[in-house]
Amino acid sequence: MDRSRVRLAIDVGGTFTDIFVLDSNGKQTVAKVPSTPNPIDAIMNGAAAANVEWRDVELFTHGTTTATNALITRNFKPAAMVTTKGFRDVLEIGRATREDPWDAYKEGSPPYVRRRDRFAVTERINYRGEVIEPFNEDEAREVARILKKRGVSAVAVCFINAYINGAHERRMADILAEVLGPDVAITTSHETHPEIFEDDRFSTTVANTILAPIIRPYARDLDRRTTEAGYEADVLLLHSGGGVMTPANAEKYAARLAASGIAAGAIASRYFAGLCGYQNAIGLDMGGTSADISLAENGNLRMTDKWEVEWGHPICFPSIEVLTIGAGGGSISWLDKAGALRNGPQSAGSVPGPACYKAGGTEPTNTDANIILGRVGGELAGGAKKLDRDAAVTAMKKIAAPLGLNLIEASLATLRVANANMADAVRLISIARGHDPRDFALVAFGGAGPLHGADIARELNIPVVVVPPNPGVTSAVGCVLVDVQHDVTQMFFKDAAQADLADIEASFRKIEAEGRARLEHDGVAEKDMTFQRFVDMRYRGQWRSLAVPVASQIKSMDEAIAIFHDEYDKLHNFRRDDFPVEIYRLTVRAVGVTPKPSFPKVKIDKNAQAKPKGTREVWFHGQTKALTTNLYDRGDLPAGITIKGPAIIDQLDSTTVVPPGDTAHVDEWLNIQIKLGAA
Repeated sequence: MDRSRVRLAIDVGGTFTDIFVLDSNGKQTVAKVPSTPNPIDAIMNGAAAANVEWRDVELFTHGTTTATNALITRNFKPAAMVTTKGFRDVLEIGRATREDPWDAYKEGSPPYVRRRDRFAVTERINYRGEVIEPFNEDEAREVARILKKRGVSAVAVCFINAYINGAHERRMADILAEVLGPDVAITTSHETHPEIFEDDRFSTTVANTILAPIIRPYARDLDRRTTEAGYEADVLLLHSGGGVMTPANAEKYAARLAASGIAAGAIASRYFAGLCGYQNAIGLDMGGTSADISLAENGNLRMTDKWEVEWGHPICFPSIEVLTIGAGGGSISWLDKAGALRNGPQSAGSVPGPACYKAGGTEPTNTDANIILGRVGGELAGGAKKLDRDAAVTAMKKIAAPLGLNLIEASLATLRVANANMADAVRLISIARGHDPRDFALVAFGGAGPLHGADIARELNIPVVVVPPNPGVTSAVGCVLVDVQHDVTQMFFKDAAQADLADIEASFRKIEAEGRARLEHDGVAEKDMTFQRFVDMRYRGQWRSLAVPVASQIKSMDEAIAIFHDEYDKLHNFRRDDFPVEIYRLTVRAVGVTPKPSFPKVKIDKNAQAKPKGTREVWFHGQTKALTTNLYDRGDLPAGITIKGPAIIDQLDSTTVVPPGDTAHVDEWLNIQIKLGAA
């Protein structure tokens, strides 16, 4: 291996840490190591497992679950919030909606900052940005004194209407910095998310604030340890918007690291679909606990400007839209009170794991069903994990007996319910958004994705399934395919048809200057900077808006308005071309282009053949008996080979199922493309 030009990508998950290495000759090396309580230990262990010397790494990109896990577990350091007098309870009030509108008694999760840690000071700025009540410095200093006594590690400053005039927030931040010192993270809402809706702005700022004391030491320690090990360039941390940023900017925009690894998988699925010639792709990343589903149309991933780890606490940084459901290899099959079969979202996880792991799990899971049906053999991960079929049988009896089914029927039913759940999730992100799944390829990856991909595609009438070369570490591959990226926004309320183009241009230039400053902070050279402009628009009187891409120099708003009507029609199946459209916000995506790796093509052998390593009796949906199925090692399959189903293809990090009637072809990129038959 030519180590002088090694690119290293590491994606840290809850159970395993995935490592992907690409050298200058296109040679790929993958590895998996157990995740550790301190994720940085797993990163260093992973580099060692892949036989990588840090001094030979030219670019290191990293996807992390540190921020997501902190929000899920609520394992925060002491934090506080300072707001305008009278607005202390905005975080509780939110949008005054419920997760379940039919359950009046179900309480939402509490705010990330407790009420007793939220303080109010006298100040008021109106919607025009005019000061109508001066900032009370005496009250501000008293609040700072109390916070110093409490020993808080972070403070969010969220004043009403600060999005239009942040002067009072800046002064409050100065006082806090003066009293509390440089070690306390101070975040202002007008810098974090300049949004008119105070709930979105306050919630995003608070999430950013509480994560700062967690991400700051993590990013600094990671940078220190990799530097001490010999790495000379910047560590690049993947954020939810599909870009990367350096540790310095990660400290300031910590909430952008939530959903980091999920974004990597979506990016990778789009990339591998593109290699195969499919610009429309649905990504299915199915692991041990959950399935993450994304969609790319015409090569562009769907984006959202509002998402949440816990319902009721929106984070409004632009993010790749990924739908996550509780469906994985460890998802438990169970019977509800009516006796109906359900699957997930409860999971056996990695500990104790499925019953067949013989690690204490006793409930039937998808993995147990797969081993009973013969789709999975007696081991996983190249023999590292031994499986016990008898234990799986004992667990499956828990649902087979009450349903009056035999073990095979119960196992097939388990997978049918799990696949239906994932198919419904695909429908939500495709059909519900105006897309026909039949126009897409399904990219199945993760440890369990290739096991279920063909069955899910058949239920949705998707014609082809793409399985990347290393499905289990595909998210890590996504980490090497991204650019440095920042999204900068500014509110801009104008009638679209009457808007002054000079005012729009002046605002865009101001926003681009902020984006350029962030890229410079990340060490991006001027020649590698690009800027993409978007205008958020809506029908007059609405509060939801859609982002429309515009040219670097807008000559007329007519084209942007026409695009808005088309996108609105696609999303909501409704349009009003004769109704006034207004501009809501301007956005600039500042991109620092990083060198992309090149994956070498493999010469196609039209006469390629491969000898099965053996056979196994496997049950498939719609069959009245088990079928004798050829077993293959993926490493033995040359480019150009075509295999007719039924077939099972094993590899270190996953197993691919090719049902009867389908054909699997290995292309020049070593992807497996499964073409579904008429059945």
